[in-house]
Amino acid sequence: MTLDLEDLQPAEKQYYLQHVIAPRPICFASTIDKDGKVNLSPFSFFNLFSSQPPIVIFSPARRLRNNTIKHTLENVLEVPEVAINIVTYDMVQQTSLASCEFPKGINEFIKAGFTSEPATLIKPPMVKESKVKMECRVIEVKPLGKEGGAGNLVICEVIRMHIDDSLFDDALPGSGIKKLDQRKINHVARLGGDWYCVVNEKNLFQVEKPNTQIGIGVDALPSSIRNSKILSGNNLGQLANVNEIPVVDPSFDDRHLKEIIQYYSINPDEMERELQEYAKKLLDEGKVKDAWQILLAGN
Repeated sequence: MTLDLEDLQPAEKQYYLQHVIAPRPICFASTIDKDGKVNLSPFSFFNLFSSQPPIVIFSPARRLRNNTIKHTLENVLEVPEVAINIVTYDMVQQTSLASCEFPKGINEFIKAGFTSEPATLIKPPMVKESKVKMECRVIEVKPLGKEGGAGNLVICEVIRMHIDDSLFDDALPGSGIKKLDQRKINHVARLGGDWYCVVNEKNLFQVEKPNTQIGIGVDALPSSIRNSKILSGNNLGQLANVNEIPVVDPSFDDRHLKEIIQYYSINPDEMERELQEYAKKLLDEGKVKDAWQILLAGN
């Protein structure tokens, strides 16, 4: 199906965009108005856009049904400060409750059962239950339109962070940086409709960053590898992320490789298929160097 967004109704645009552009991190924003009344509300149009200066942006969109703006937006226009609290799995239901459209002046900290914690540099309070809190100064609010559904970019400079000690691992070797353990944070993110996802050890995986030297690219792989019906696009990406094609390592010793050569050497096509099947298994386990040695054995 091909969609021209200019032909869709606003609700249809929102539906498709929010389902396919996901997962989205959640900005749980605490703000305050000029009279000192606090508001707490989650926004999934949110992300990091710069580290120097440290800039995050979230967007309280105008309501589709009646084109009104949210209390959070009103507050940051009056008091340009915000506490951004990172949402984790153990607080997601309360966070969802805080998204209810309570009347202005109602404190969502109380309604959602969160504990208000004074910030150190800004006026809005922080959510004590959140394990990561950012005190931010709003440097610009940029409206993206005047119709219902239009976003309002709240551009924030992070001036202080508070990170729970339980999220840290050992210091990075050779540096003074305290290492965060990604497995301990349990981020929650928004998808479409009522769907959320949680980042935990069951769905975390690592992708090795490209080499400091330029990778050879998929186009430079041997044709037998590049045109394989067994190796996936991900597998080819792993193999091509080397700065030169490896050479056979005489010291490489693998029992299963020896078995493949022994049983299939009389049938080159069968042997190549078995080698690629085995290389794929190794690549899926992240053993790129070993996989290369297996594939080189067939050339």
